[in-house]
Parts: sequence; structure tokens; C-alpha cells
Amino acid sequence: MRAIRMHEYGGPEVLRYEEVALPEPGVGEARVKLDAVGVNYIDIYQRKGQYPDQLPVIPGREAAGVVDAVGPGVSDLTPGARVVYAMHVGAYAEYAVVPVRRLVPIPDALEARVAAAVMLQGLTAHYLTHSAYPLQLGDRALIHAAAGGVGLLLVQMAKQRGAWVIGTVSTEQKADLARQAGADEVILYTQVDCETETKRLTSGQGVHVVYDSVGQTTFDKSLNCLGPRGYLVLYGQSSGPVPSLDPQVLSAKGSLYLTRPSLMHYTLDRAELLKRASDLFHWIMAGALTVRIDTTFPLAEAPLAHRYLEERKTKGKVLLIP
Repeated sequence: MRAIRMHEYGGPEVLRYEEVALPEPGVGEARVKLDAVGVNYIDIYQRKGQYPDQLPVIPGREAAGVVDAVGPGVSDLTPGARVVYAMHVGAYAEYAVVPVRRLVPIPDALEARVAAAVMLQGLTAHYLTHSAYPLQLGDRALIHAAAGGVGLLLVQMAKQRGAWVIGTVSTEQKADLARQAGADEVILYTQVDCETETKRLTSGQGVHVVYDSVGQTTFDKSLNCLGPRGYLVLYGQSSGPVPSLDPQVLSAKGSLYLTRPSLMHYTLDRAELLKRASDLFHWIMAGALTVRIDTTFPLAEAPLAHRYLEERKTKGKVLLIP
């Protein structure tokens, strides 16, 4: 089969399109012929070596496709089943072997590309709004990168929960997308100061929660945008890791809370995974959640997809097509 492999860490050029052996499923595993592969910022962290693996490695943690073969001990899944998964390395390929416990059946009414586009980012938005900081009616929320793949889903779910939402974006086009997703106010951080504008919009009260995937360049301002006992949910670091923090700062700024969650810890067992995925699929099919696929690249062009993501050009989900 053909796959993207990394033999070293570095820039997009380390992603090599190669011929590799077709993997065989082991005990409790299935081989999936992939139809669509999700590109996520965690793939960039992996490529740079921030999440090290044993090299060479096939990157990617999200895909949808059709079960091609099953390993010993698998009785509840048969070849031909349509499935999607997230958080298992090896997706940048034509085939992937995945533990059956990570595979989620795709409803008949749902396209494979939509399932691949929503799995990792949708599960992330779900746990952020329902668990990491469970939004309540009337909560004020600030969402950075509100027009990105996670951001557009976050805005929609926050509105479903009854929150009042401020989104930050870099361009007028992205501002329009954030508003279409339901954002009540949008801040163009390239034109105005995010912290000053958030305090103005909230009459100096600040927000109850900031969902921050940007990290280094937004971290201090995110803390300053919070009201007393507010929550900073730092779930990414697209601009780089944040500096060390003296916990006393949290007290001085209003007895704030800081959490750095991971999807892995919010899908601890299969029941939790299936519940979150079921919610996503139900909302999509009912028209209550819109998944925006920004663009697709052939699998061989994975380096271009990474550059597109790193240059913050995305306005929704980016997919690779094997």
C-alpha cells in the first residue's frame, strides 16, 4: 500500500509518500481501507517531535473507511462495515490497522468524509463544552480561532448549551463564518486588542470560560479576559507552548482555574466514546450541527496540507484522500 511516513522530525518535507507493507490485523484489531483522513494540529506536533514516536512512523490519528479484514477474537465486526476512528496513530495511509474498541460505526445516512471531518475535532468540541467546562445557560464564553475546524464546532455547541459567545478570528471572511456558526460577537485580533475588546463587550465583567487552542500568543490575554473564578481551558498550542506559570498568578487574577485537557482522557472507555460520537452524528443528521469541510488534498500531498494548516488558512476541516 501507499502511505506517508516520517523517518525524522522536522518541517512538512519530512512527510514522505512511500510504498509500505500492507499491515495485518492482530488480536482485537481490524484493518480498514481508508476513504478519508483527517488532518489535525496534533499531527503537526507529532511531525515536529513534540509527541515523539518510534521512527519511522505513519502519522495521522483520524480516518473513516470500510473494514477490510478482522483479526482473531473479533466477533462483533465484519468486513464491509463502515467505521470511523480518532486518536490512533497511522492514518496517513491507504489502509490502517486499528483496535476494534476505537472504531465507531458510521450511520447509513452519514457520508464517510463528514464522519472523518467531525470525529476528532467534534469529540474535542463535545468534551470541551460538556465536560472540561460544562457550559450553562447564560455563561459568557470566549473562543479563540473560532473559524477553524474545532472552533466552528465549538461555537455551535456552545450556543446549543445556551452560552453567549465571543469568537476571535484573523480575517473578515473568517468573521463571517464564525457569525454563521452562531457567535454573538466576533473580534478581529489583527485589528483590535482581544483583551480590551472582550472587557468592553462584557462591561468589564470578563467571561466565565476561555477555550484556547492557540497557546503562547494568547495565554496571558486569555487569563486577563476571565472574570472571578473563571476557567481557562487550554486545549492546544498552535502558536507554541505557553510559558511556565506561578500558581499565585491564578489567585491574584481572581481565583482562576486552569486546565490542559486531552481527548484521550475524555474518551476513557468505549461507552464514553460511543456516547459522544452518537451525539455528534445525531446532531449532524438532524441539521443541528454543521460540519464545514474546507478543502481536501490527495494523500501524496500531505506536506501541502500541513503547510496550509500551519499558515492558518483553514476555514473548517482539512482532509487527505487516499
